[in-house]
Amino acid sequence: MFTDEHRCDVCSRIRQQDIRAFTRFLTAAVFLETVARTGQRIAKSPLHLINLVYLGVAAAIHAKESFDTVLTMTLKLLEDQQQFPQSELGKAKKKGKSKKSHPSKQDPRQNDPTVVTEEAFAQARQRMPLEFWITLIIVLGERFEAEHGARHCFRNFRVLAMDGTRIDLPNWKENRKHFGAARNKTGIHNVQARMVMMQFPFTRLPFRYELAPLAEGEITLALRLVQHLRPGDLVLLDAGYWSYGLLQAIAARGAFFAIRSSCKLVKRTVRLLEASGKDKVIRWTPKDTRHKWRKLGLPRSIDMRIVEYRVPGFRIQRIATNVLEPEQISRADWTRLTVDCADAGRKLLPGLFHRRWEIETSYYELKVHQGMDRHLRGRTPATIQYEVAGHVVLYLLTRSLMVEAAAKHGLDPLRLSFIEAQRELEVIRASLVLASVFWATHILIPRLLDRIAQHEVVSRPGRHYPRKKKNRRSTKRTKSSKLKTKA
Repeated sequence: MFTDEHRCDVCSRIRQQDIRAFTRFLTAAVFLETVARTGQRIAKSPLHLINLVYLGVAAAIHAKESFDTVLTMTLKLLEDQQQFPQSELGKAKKKGKSKKSHPSKQDPRQNDPTVVTEEAFAQARQRMPLEFWITLIIVLGERFEAEHGARHCFRNFRVLAMDGTRIDLPNWKENRKHFGAARNKTGIHNVQARMVMMQFPFTRLPFRYELAPLAEGEITLALRLVQHLRPGDLVLLDAGYWSYGLLQAIAARGAFFAIRSSCKLVKRTVRLLEASGKDKVIRWTPKDTRHKWRKLGLPRSIDMRIVEYRVPGFRIQRIATNVLEPEQISRADWTRLTVDCADAGRKLLPGLFHRRWEIETSYYELKVHQGMDRHLRGRTPATIQYEVAGHVVLYLLTRSLMVEAAAKHGLDPLRLSFIEAQRELEVIRASLVLASVFWATHILIPRLLDRIAQHEVVSRPGRHYPRKKKNRRSTKRTKSSKLKTKA
């Protein structure tokens, strides 16, 4: 790898200006710990691992801009200031331009130390190991938990939620070959990747994630993620994760699960926790005709608690969990929202299981508001992994800022607007880039937290958003018109 200590220092100074709002979290100690855990080294190069992280987060912030724009926009903002020629960066740039330039654009030995070409950036991000991103997320999560860990807990359980989604990718040959394409009735074949993530629903901070081709199922990715659970964790699962192997894998870690139970579950009642039968412990012995579970060495059966409830106007729902004792989590704790729905005069609070929906909100914020879906630029799987990792880290940092703002003003972080937090970050970005270290740290960042805390979202639990049904006639017309066009 090309090394140049002077250009490394100049470019590092520019890149640190990109995301000054998050310097509270992206400290030198965090990067040193990440480097130590991954066994990597920070080369004296303008595009070393730390600068690539800064650029990855900046690329996620400006999701609709090209990589070339992301590389140059901060420097242009600094150049437009009247005092720039007298600054250290201005003097370095002027001195570099006064020297004879190399003829090749791809030649890394550019005389201007402030310039990094898009071609060099493309090569550097291809070499960046995904392990560095994942370890950085882990270290950031551990630092956050040491300060705000109580926000992740309920009744001595550390609560997580897990779910999956699909991400639309640019239609390039290498992406299609690696990730695969979705098929639907209209004949559209979009290049997509499968993503499964675990997050903390009380703060919406990402915990771990997996990005894989569509050929890999969500349960396969989930089995890899549950290996990171620790004893006492409680994972809230979507009904699509109903798998004996997955539930046993969670229990084997000393962790707990909660999932919507199948009504066709063949079970034997072990004991009733309520005379009504709405809260009971059952023993599930799944059919194993192919001896799949026996080959994996799994127990023949599993004891689960079934909590039954009904939202007014909807069919009966059942929660299956291996938290067997009501003293640990009561039936009311699981279903508080549905109980309170019957009495409009009482304050509506979501039950613990209903917190699973927070991960759906996280996906919506990531994919739509932050632009991770339909705005990725990468033409190769390595670049896609780089961009998605940048988006996850940016989301984690933004949510961490929101928790800081909520803690400062005594608010619930889930009641703060993510969209408005993004807007406040965009408004203050130029000021942070141009400010001195003291002014940015002691004046602008506290001001940013105050502004984020001003945008509270009204709590409206119990709302229902029915899915829009497509008009069959219009669908048939569309198909017939396509057939006529082909003919």
